[in-house]
Amino acid sequence: MIFGYKELIKNLVISDLKTKYSSSFLGFAWSMLNPLLMMLVLYFVFSHIFKSQENFVVYLLTGILAWRFFANGTTQAMGSIVGKSSLVTKIYIPREILTLSTAISSLISSTLEFLVLIPLLLILGAGISSITLMFPVIQLMYFLIVYGTSLVLASLYVYYRDLNQIWDVVLQVGFFVSPIIYPLSLVPAKYEFYYMLNPITRLINMYRDIFLNGMFPKISDFGIVFVFDLLLVFIGTAIFRKLSRRFAEEV
Repeated sequence: MIFGYKELIKNLVISDLKTKYSSSFLGFAWSMLNPLLMMLVLYFVFSHIFKSQENFVVYLLTGILAWRFFANGTTQAMGSIVGKSSLVTKIYIPREILTLSTAISSLISSTLEFLVLIPLLLILGAGISSITLMFPVIQLMYFLIVYGTSLVLASLYVYYRDLNQIWDVVLQVGFFVSPIIYPLSLVPAKYEFYYMLNPITRLINMYRDIFLNGMFPKISDFGIVFVFDLLLVFIGTAIFRKLSRRFAEEV
């Protein structure tokens, strides 16, 4: 049903990207400047603590870029229904399209950010290997998590406008309970099982495997993340469709 609106989705994605970058003086450059500056701050603060971590700059930057995809993608998609109220009230289209197009624009932005990481790997001596070609697969698996979460947030935000404040707090907590700054070896063994239930933890490890370690990610990680993807998109779609019945009245 949604795929019958490919042209509309394409136009909405282009519009989102233009809005995102045309309103900024530095345009796309700011998308890389932001994580680079954050990486530098975290590097100077934590490099003396995690001296044993090889290529700590690349380690940090990979984690930051992975987290930005989730944080920025879900935050922007949360307002995808409210922000396009005219398309909700004046014409009939599957409302999922509005959230999907925002999630796709975040996917494109994130992919461009990761592509800029490749020359940095060479400059910093980390190198690249053929395993890096697994990047699109991992990125698409991550996209499904972003999209599924966005469906839930976008539908709830129509009714609860203070959700964005709550989500900001959730993201701040999520940043520190994901292995962005510190290595997994610091997680106590008795908590490791519960820690690894977070699919974003596994995805960050998968990104680091292909970019930093030059090794193929664990098959078990692919399987667990893929199952979580399907469940999250299914649950997100069900919640979205149930709540979408009154979107036109609420926006």
